[in-house]
Amino acid sequence: MMLLLNILLVVFGNTDSKGISEINSLKKQAQEAYQTGNYRKSAETYSYLVDSLNITDEKAIMNLANAYYKLENTENALSTYQRLGDSKDKRLKSQAYQQMGVLSKDPKTLEKALAFFKESIKSDPTNNDARYNYELVKKKLQEQEKQDENQQDQDKQDQDENKDQEKQENKDEKNEEKSENQDKDQEQKEQENEENKDQEQKDQESKEGEKSEEEKEQEKQDQQQKEGEEGEENEEQKKQQQEGEEQENSEDQEQKSPQQSTADKLEEMNISEEKAKMILEALKNSEIQYIQQNRRKPTKRKDSNKPDW
Repeated sequence: MMLLLNILLVVFGNTDSKGISEINSLKKQAQEAYQTGNYRKSAETYSYLVDSLNITDEKAIMNLANAYYKLENTENALSTYQRLGDSKDKRLKSQAYQQMGVLSKDPKTLEKALAFFKESIKSDPTNNDARYNYELVKKKLQEQEKQDENQQDQDKQDQDENKDQEKQENKDEKNEEKSENQDKDQEQKEQENEENKDQEQKDQESKEGEKSEEEKEQEKQDQQQKEGEEGEENEEQKKQQQEGEEQENSEDQEQKSPQQSTADKLEEMNISEEKAKMILEALKNSEIQYIQQNRRKPTKRKDSNKPDW
């Protein structure tokens, strides 16, 4: 029984010794790879030690997280640093929180970063890097808050301006609608006025047309009457002219008839016209002499006692 126990101790003692030697060798390889900048090999080696061999060496865990950080594998780096959140090594714990704060310096996660830096300072007040980052993130947060306030004010101002603009647009639309209605009313009134004017003009033209027809009819009647009167006058003138011509013809005929009759008589008496004129002249002179002789004889005085009759 004692022999078997001694054999087991020898066997397991040799195994632990071999494991420790292998672990130390892997740690050395991972550290050398990290120092030479081969972060991928370093991360793989440390991951094998921590995840596969399940070593609890906090420095190895820190180195694995740092290798992930160098590879910009943020998710694995952050989860690995979080394993050291309960570390008894205050300095190591402070460095882990500091790195978590650095990984959370995105503008959207500044509050989380500020909390990580705060825990880092609490864990190790001498960690000046964590303090500097804390103040820097705090300032950024204040600026961000100020920007947010300004943005909120701007948004509010924009909203107010939009409301005012909407009100103005609504007012303008109402005014425009009112103006359009006024224009339509004015246009309708003008159209009605035009229609009334046209109707009045048509009525006036109709009246003038009726009046013109009446005037035309009156003028026609007057013209007919005038033509009738002129016709009567012309007929009267023609009649008078005809009567005058007939009278003249009659007088000419009468004048011609005595002459013709005297010539016939002279021809019958075998007396020439010159001899007849001489006879007539002698008779005329005898008649004149007789009249003159009668004028020289005194006339009897009237008896005043006797009446005129």
